[in-house]
Amino acid sequence: METRTDKYYQTILNAIPLMIFIVDGDVRICDLNHAAATVFGLNKATILNRRGGEVLHCLHAHDVPEGCGRAPFCDNCAIRKSVTRCLEGQAVTRRRSKVELMLAGTKKEIELLITASPMPGSEDPRMILILEDINEISTLRDIIPICAHCKQVRDDQEYWQSVERYFTDYIGVDFSHGICPVCIKKFYSDLGK
Repeated sequence: METRTDKYYQTILNAIPLMIFIVDGDVRICDLNHAAATVFGLNKATILNRRGGEVLHCLHAHDVPEGCGRAPFCDNCAIRKSVTRCLEGQAVTRRRSKVELMLAGTKKEIELLITASPMPGSEDPRMILILEDINEISTLRDIIPICAHCKQVRDDQEYWQSVERYFTDYIGVDFSHGICPVCIKKFYSDLGK
């Protein structure tokens, strides 16, 4: 039976817009928040007690009949390694990793920040596993076409827009404006006199 405290913690968990899973030592999902369920378009009941690779559509989840965590590649799985380190008493905080998934029949590599932390108070070892999708931020490391004259940026649809608009649209950051010392001297030198 769900207690008032359980509802309180579930409300907090669901308010966080990151994918959060409560997993056991085999990365079997014991609980998750709304963000995690929404990303994969599944309801909570279909996810519980399944291994992470099955739910996340890991490219290697079905390499062997035993499933996620049993294939040779799984020894190098960043998510599984993070949970194992956590079981050994070492919390993992925002470990940057690439994960290969099979989404809509297409192989896709995504970049994640992985956090794994022990969850106190449970009879069996449980970990809080947080997955932050940083693909959008990572793609900004690619070459961004910018006009050499007006400094507008060309987006993926071949439209030109200001640097500020580009960053606001693609990664949700806002800008404040100021004037650097070089430009103060160049354009406003009479103010210093």
